[in-house]
Amino acid sequence: MLASAALLRWARARPGYDPYGWLVWGYQTLHLSLNLGGAPSWKPLPYLFTVPYALAGHYELWLWMITAVAVSLAGSIFAGRIVYRVTRSAAEVDQPLWIRRYAPVAAAIFAGAAVLGLEDYMHYVFSVQSDPMIVTFCLGAIDMCLCGRYRWAFVFLVLGSLGRPEVWPFLGLYSLWAWFRVPTMRWMIGAGIALVAFMWYGIPWITNGRPNIAGELAMRSPRELHQNKVTGTIGRFTELHYLPVWIAALAAVVVAALRRDRLVLSLAAFVVVWMIVEIAFALHGFPALPRYMFEAGAVVAVLAGIGVGWALTELPKLRRPVPKWAGVAVVALLVASLLPGAVSRLSAEHVDLRRERGRTNEIGLLQTTIDTLGGYRHIRDCGEPVTIVEYASVLAWMTRLDVGSVGYLPSAEMRRRYPIVLFGTVAPGGWAIRPWHTRRAQRAQCANLHAAYVLTLQNPSGALIRS
Repeated sequence: MLASAALLRWARARPGYDPYGWLVWGYQTLHLSLNLGGAPSWKPLPYLFTVPYALAGHYELWLWMITAVAVSLAGSIFAGRIVYRVTRSAAEVDQPLWIRRYAPVAAAIFAGAAVLGLEDYMHYVFSVQSDPMIVTFCLGAIDMCLCGRYRWAFVFLVLGSLGRPEVWPFLGLYSLWAWFRVPTMRWMIGAGIALVAFMWYGIPWITNGRPNIAGELAMRSPRELHQNKVTGTIGRFTELHYLPVWIAALAAVVVAALRRDRLVLSLAAFVVVWMIVEIAFALHGFPALPRYMFEAGAVVAVLAGIGVGWALTELPKLRRPVPKWAGVAVVALLVASLLPGAVSRLSAEHVDLRRERGRTNEIGLLQTTIDTLGGYRHIRDCGEPVTIVEYASVLAWMTRLDVGSVGYLPSAEMRRRYPIVLFGTVAPGGWAIRPWHTRRAQRAQCANLHAAYVLTLQNPSGALIRS
């Protein structure tokens, strides 16, 4: 948690669109006004955290951010643990000490780095989305199962199932296995499945009378594939890793097939099943975004790490003329081939982080603007808050409104005949506020909202300018 807090302090990023909506859910639940009818689409996993965190008031934001980043980064640790265990079991006693000691460590580091190196993965970590968290829960379930901690594996699968419906088939298969192999878990299995069903369908039914509201909202995504959905989904998936990672993972699967290694083949089956489910969702009309396939991509990273570990431990066993250092050479070549891509992604992440820091400054100025003009109650008394879609959930969080109660199409809202308070960004930084269609009885009260809070040379931290 301390490392997560320090990283967030350094990054100076803020949540994306969806997480601010999740924070609103926590606040609304405490005030018995939860409304899931607007964006973001219903997702039970963050709700488990934002409701208790809402008890801390405005600290809810930081509690969620620290939790999300800490859990997300743990995924690389679980990936490393899985690969370390598999590679260490492949190293034989009669092999040199450096192979037995360092090969599992090198393979584990490769797998952990490959998870963090998924395309756009760190963007979703820093914007405290739930997708990297689900990766951690899936990898944690695999790791716990390998350790023989079957109850913890089930808990991780339940948590993952509360984040993505793609996890449901794996929860069902594992529940069937555990029902017969670990009879003492039967009460836990029943409770876990009931919890998943209630959280996904019960809460929306109670609050909005629409049990499948998550699916209904997901069907409206503008990022839905418009080309061939099968090849489009597979194409998005393959772009998560660079080619050398795919080659290492495929090599591990081929060797596992020759050896009939059930563990590695099971990991490969996980990837295949996940993609079949994702393609089915895409054909149904869901958007099949790359982040929905992070979990399968993380398991590919694990397979690639196993491939690296086997190269280090198995190639030295081959007869002459293969030298003992052949495995090191192969892995070094693999890593070298990944360096240009890694540099490219680091550069892209640096650019993205600079953009996110600018967004963080705008969010801070938005809060200052609201406070300076009399607080969120005064804003709401003068009309419906309206801003561009990028900041709609942020403005909802700051004005204690449902995201669906904040306008996100200013030009359309201005043509309608009800009171609104328009928030617009201005250069070089700040916000211009204008009340529109203000009721006659409130014009004097709301006159102070004709203003702008902007950065100036004289006031680099911001100044209020009346208009």
